[in-house]
Amino acid sequence: MKYTVAIAALLLSACAPAQVASTGEAPVAAPEKTATYATLTGEKPIIIAHRGASGLYPEHTILAYQTAIDQGADFIEPDLVMTKDGVLITRHDPYLSDTTNVADHPEFADRKVKRVTPMGEKEDWWVDDFTLAEIKTLKARQQFATRNMELNDQLDIVTFDEVMDLALQAAAEGKTVGLHIEAKWPGYYSSVGLDMVDPIIEGMKAKGLKEAGIPVFIQSFEPEFLAAFAAKSALPTIQNMVGEPYASMMGVTYDLETLETAGVGAEKSFILKEDGTTTDFVDRAHAQGLLVHVYTVRDDQPLKGYADAQAELTALIGAGVDGIWVDYPETGVAVRDAH
Repeated sequence: MKYTVAIAALLLSACAPAQVASTGEAPVAAPEKTATYATLTGEKPIIIAHRGASGLYPEHTILAYQTAIDQGADFIEPDLVMTKDGVLITRHDPYLSDTTNVADHPEFADRKVKRVTPMGEKEDWWVDDFTLAEIKTLKARQQFATRNMELNDQLDIVTFDEVMDLALQAAAEGKTVGLHIEAKWPGYYSSVGLDMVDPIIEGMKAKGLKEAGIPVFIQSFEPEFLAAFAAKSALPTIQNMVGEPYASMMGVTYDLETLETAGVGAEKSFILKEDGTTTDFVDRAHAQGLLVHVYTVRDDQPLKGYADAQAELTALIGAGVDGIWVDYPETGVAVRDAH
């Protein structure tokens, strides 16, 4: 992939139910649905629960992940950051104010500091300034003001180990759900001695994910991390791609023809146009043998030009995407399975 600057820092087959013949004879199995998909493999696109069922509950909590599993998501998505003592926890951001009650803890008041990020200077509480024991004194909050706040300050911050345990428990109960794991800001963490590659790999080995048959994708916006990960693991990697205006702000460009990952994680504006039509992005990626996973469809935040999330999902499935991140897994599964 050609960059002007690096960004810092299973599939379920649908079968019709058995039907009773009009002659009163024994039930005869109805023929399987033959719906075809324009995905790279022809299989159904996977539904990826974005930070769990994050539209319903505070993101990256056991309740959000478990709800996503119960609603039939094919994968749940833990975003990983690291604590001061090198423990992987699930937060989307390297700071804590948006999704926890850290500001209500006077004992941590002096931890609020300014840092320079790719998005500008920000004053906040940063995950790697806290030990896991300190993180565990915090509680999760819903970050979107228009969503349900009733469970704020009630749910724990979750470690990567706890997410893996949840997936293992589901598998033991006969419900296999994959992990679509995003390494957040791995370049930054490496710069302060908290490299993420080995902890992720060793953590998965220790838990026995492979032996349990749990599928895994590894995703990141940082190609250097993905290359380092691929040098040590055969797990499929996904190069995330940021849309505008952030691509211009970061000075980042992409070249599908030179990617060495299994696929891309594309912002939906790469595929969906505001006039309701789609681009040729998926076809171009598929021509290179790349899977296309797309983020993020939200029931309560439809893209301009689309009536609702169902319309977005229908357009994305029609375009042939291989996976879709959703905040409301039940909607994603229902639209996908009705195709």
